[in-house]
Amino acid sequence: MSEVISREWEESFEEIFEGAVDESNPPVKLFEKAYDGAVIATSYAEILLNQALRKYGPEQPVGYPETGYYLPVIRALSGEEVTKLSDLPPILNRMRDQIYEEPTFYNARLCGEATAYAAEMIEVLHYLEGDGFHVEPWTGFLGDPIVRRYGILLVDWTIPGQAVIVGKAKSTEDLAKLVQDLQAKGFMIFLCNEVIEQALEANLKMGVDFIAFPLGNFTQVIHAVNYALRAGVAFGGITPGNRQENRDYQRRRVRAFVLQLGEIDEVKVAAHFAAIFLGFPVITDQELDEDHQIPNWYVSNPNYEDILKVAMELRGIKLKITEIPVPITVGPAFEGEAIRKGDMHCEFGGTKTTAFELVESVGENELEDGKVEVTGPEIDDVEEGGRVPMGLVVKIFGRKMQKDFEGVLERRIHDFMNYGEGLWHMAQRDTIWVRISKDAKAKGFKFHHFGELLVAKLKDEFPSIVDRVQVDIITEEQKVEQELERAREFYNERDEKLRGMTDESVEEFYSCSLCQSFAPNHVCVVTPERLGLCGAVSWLDAKASNEIDPNGPNQPIKKEGLIDAEKGIWESVNEFVYLNTNRSIEESSMYSFMDRPMTSCGCFECIMAIVPEANGVMITTREYGGDTPCGMTFSTLAGTVGGGVQTPGFMGHGRAYVLSRKFISGDGGLARLIWIPSELKESLGEELKKRAEEDGLGADFIDKIADETVGTTADEILPFLEEKDHPAMKMDPLM
Repeated sequence: MSEVISREWEESFEEIFEGAVDESNPPVKLFEKAYDGAVIATSYAEILLNQALRKYGPEQPVGYPETGYYLPVIRALSGEEVTKLSDLPPILNRMRDQIYEEPTFYNARLCGEATAYAAEMIEVLHYLEGDGFHVEPWTGFLGDPIVRRYGILLVDWTIPGQAVIVGKAKSTEDLAKLVQDLQAKGFMIFLCNEVIEQALEANLKMGVDFIAFPLGNFTQVIHAVNYALRAGVAFGGITPGNRQENRDYQRRRVRAFVLQLGEIDEVKVAAHFAAIFLGFPVITDQELDEDHQIPNWYVSNPNYEDILKVAMELRGIKLKITEIPVPITVGPAFEGEAIRKGDMHCEFGGTKTTAFELVESVGENELEDGKVEVTGPEIDDVEEGGRVPMGLVVKIFGRKMQKDFEGVLERRIHDFMNYGEGLWHMAQRDTIWVRISKDAKAKGFKFHHFGELLVAKLKDEFPSIVDRVQVDIITEEQKVEQELERAREFYNERDEKLRGMTDESVEEFYSCSLCQSFAPNHVCVVTPERLGLCGAVSWLDAKASNEIDPNGPNQPIKKEGLIDAEKGIWESVNEFVYLNTNRSIEESSMYSFMDRPMTSCGCFECIMAIVPEANGVMITTREYGGDTPCGMTFSTLAGTVGGGVQTPGFMGHGRAYVLSRKFISGDGGLARLIWIPSELKESLGEELKKRAEEDGLGADFIDKIADETVGTTADEILPFLEEKDHPAMKMDPLM
């Protein structure tokens, strides 16, 4: 039966190549080059393999770092688990046996497959030798964590496609323009050979955070192929060894193409047919005669102005691109860009200045569509390294816009700003932290361009609910403070809506993956009684977001398979978290910070930490930069807790979570709170007293909580806690 299925798959997949070649005038010379190149590649692999066998012996282990897929090309296409040198000769011999000299399109594709196998073997032997082929600036093999981070985005077309650029462009400027265009469109990019040097010369942003990988030279291009195949196996559910189904999945879902720049030799042609074998077309900038081309598969296009357009047409990639009138490149490729202090021109917020952002729904006569106004200093008025207050007010009119959608659109400001090359945005509401790089400023970026970017992106991403947009940017300190008070009225009104809801009253929770660009292994689980740790995404916000975009960052999670009611552990939540944290977090509890706590990204408003000496928990905030009883400041804790790791005894969270009835209820609840900064104590004020009374702790409980005026070490606050008879001192041990 398996042979029949395999044959059916082969016939189905091979149909895509039917009629591509004019049988009366086939490109014989091209096919002959593929044959010669495959012979050269497999012969070179044989030479290196024989040398390795003599040097290390047949039992020598071989493999790539950070992968469970053995040699991924071989594993995906044949199912074989290569673990030692002696596994390779029979595979190589089998591949050499399928290299047929008869110049046909079918045989050329088989030559391509053999060349891919040979390249995989050559590369793993380079790793065995440790010959320096995979050191900076080259990435070489990309481990499974990177596949988990971007693979699902590649196959669900969030990343529209995979561009493999090999060879050497006509000029550094041409290469820079091509790569920047790809980045602006959100493509995953792989570079090989001289284009890497050209990219470095052009100071292009490359690396994991920019989804642009300088693989290396020669056979290192195979790492683009083994990445794509692992994405298919991991996220397409394709069984390793199901050769034709894997090929079909690559053609349908990965949407890769090869841009061959510069001269072409026989080995390159064989490699090109490896791409075609998997369903990836090849477009070259070389002038080729018609008898050296294959329509839709092997195409000559010397014009750099439209070479990408042609590639996208061949792969059926259609993008809705909105022109954004800003002097920097805008695209998801820059979402993970970090701007260090030494690289920034200026910053807003981050406890250094007052800063906030607000989206409000208004009537059609209350705004001027497309208007962007800056009140206060512009960027040219700010010296390098300066700090500026900022109020960002986005007014939206839409005939289908709802007030409940305000918070949803407000949270997307985080994404849209981070799409800008040289822009960095963290947190939300009145805790935002924004930086502009020196490079962005040098390119002409102004404060008003924030507004231009937001107008374009909000209309582009939410056309069904956003009709008109106006952005007011305030950098005048007194005006910022005034508008902040008004903004907080909006925040409080949103929070108040949620107060009567409980986790038990709903049938589903919601995820939030908005911060995965900074923490790819993190996902928030938002419940009525536990808002997102950023403090801005409530259960109602997440529900509204899912209504707006059912495929967006907020997905429903049914409450099914209760495991532990006290700690808040469900089978369905565990499964969702596991699949959406790149399979790094197997279990997560909603109500405990000691036992399998939820992960943290970096946008948290607060961080809690255990204080063992007091048998309780302390909380510090982004606004408080001083020492704390756990021995770490907020920034030090953030480096420990953030990034999507699960750290029992530590956890990021929102300020309002302290007032939740589910506040670490699995660990004893509010009674465990022994230290908070005075600013947080004052801001929670009467609401914290009310919560304490509801928990039977008494209205004076807030007076039993230490702050920095009492002390900032465990030794300093213990006498105070004992004197106040704090309940945590008599509770069951946390550890």
